[in-house]
Amino acid sequence: MWADILLLFVLAVCVVTDLRSRKIYNLVIFPSLIFAIGVHALTEGWTGLGQALLGFAAGLGILLLPYLLGGMGAGDVKLLALVGALKGVGFVFATSIYMALLGAIMAVFVVLFKNGIRERLRYIGFVLLCLRVGVKPSLRGHWTSGAYPYGVAIAGGSVACLVLKGWGAG
Repeated sequence: MWADILLLFVLAVCVVTDLRSRKIYNLVIFPSLIFAIGVHALTEGWTGLGQALLGFAAGLGILLLPYLLGGMGAGDVKLLALVGALKGVGFVFATSIYMALLGAIMAVFVVLFKNGIRERLRYIGFVLLCLRVGVKPSLRGHWTSGAYPYGVAIAGGSVACLVLKGWGAG
């Protein structure tokens, strides 16, 4: 129960800061991480410590490659690692599925509703026509790039996992 409350608090703070300044602050993540690992170790002993560290490593590992490739901010990686440390490996894996779905929906909205939607829709039609006649068009361009606050997707995935009980995780 304490982990759920801390998780919801941290997620709320991180969503606000990510939307306002596009940052997830270490000042929020690191104390929460130390607290989570410490409480798990104190209440569950070595098993709790191991589970918290394993969850941390799983959360870190899920977003590490996208971060290293430049597609993700470090705060997003640390936030998912904190989710893992708080709730465990099964929860963070289930969260990552919900998070990816929400992130994909957000990406579609960013691409479609950035400036120049008419141009974008014409280009999508062109791409579909090219695919129909067997030509592979290039999907690169200024309109396919666009950063957005992925901490929102992480928070949404975590909350969905809490509400839906994460397929038995946690």
